[in-house]
Amino acid sequence: MKPGFWSSFHNQSLLPFNPSAAAGINYHNRFGISELATKTAAIVVPLENAGLGLIYSHFGYRDLARHSAGLACGLRLSEKISGGIQADFFAEKTAGEYRERRSLSFEAGLHIRLSEQASLGIHVFNPVPEALRHDRLPSSLRVGAGLILSSELKVSAETEMSTEGGPDIRAGFEYDPARNMSLRGGFSSTGNCFCFGVGYELKPVQIDLGFSTHDRLGISTAVSLMFSFR
Repeated sequence: MKPGFWSSFHNQSLLPFNPSAAAGINYHNRFGISELATKTAAIVVPLENAGLGLIYSHFGYRDLARHSAGLACGLRLSEKISGGIQADFFAEKTAGEYRERRSLSFEAGLHIRLSEQASLGIHVFNPVPEALRHDRLPSSLRVGAGLILSSELKVSAETEMSTEGGPDIRAGFEYDPARNMSLRGGFSSTGNCFCFGVGYELKPVQIDLGFSTHDRLGISTAVSLMFSFR
C-alpha cells in the first residue's frame, strides 16, 4: 500500500505515484548461501496519470536457475483509486536430463486512498482457474492497510493467502529520524520472521539495506540501489 520504487512491483497500482523515471538493482542473499541468492533489476517510467515498469529477476546457480521477467502498467482511475496489471514470464532450467520449464501468467493490484492518513492495497497473483493451468505456479491474494501516524512514522499490516500454504500475517513500521534516512522493522508469522533495515537517500541515489531472521534457517540480507532521473 506504500508508494515506492520496489513496492510498485508488489502492487502495480502504485506505479503512477513514482515522481520520476528510475532504475534499480537488488541482491537478496538467503541464509548466507550464495546458491539461494536472487538478483533483480528494474526500471520505472512515469507517464501522465500512469506509470510503466519492467523487472527481471534471477535465482539460483549453474545447476538450478530460475528466471522471471515482468512488464507492468499502473493507472490512476480516480482521485482516490488506482489499478495496475503485470504480465509475467517464468523459466526454470536444471542440470541433467530434466527439461526446461516455461510459463506465462499475470498479476494485478488495486490501491484505495481511504483518507489523507490511511490507504488500502489489494494484490492477486496468478488468478488462473485450476482447470486451465499447465504449470505449478502458486496463486496468492494479499490485502494490506497502512496508516500515517505522523510525518515521521508510518505503520502497516497485511495478510497473504496462498495455494502453497496457510495464511501469512505481516506487520511493519517505517520511521524517518532525518530528512534523508528511514528506519524500518517488521514481523512475518511464517517462520517467526523478524525484519529490520535502513534506507538513505543521497540524490539521485537511494540505498537500502535489510535483514530478516528465520527461527531455524538463520539470517538473510538484502541490499538495493535505486537511481532517479529527475
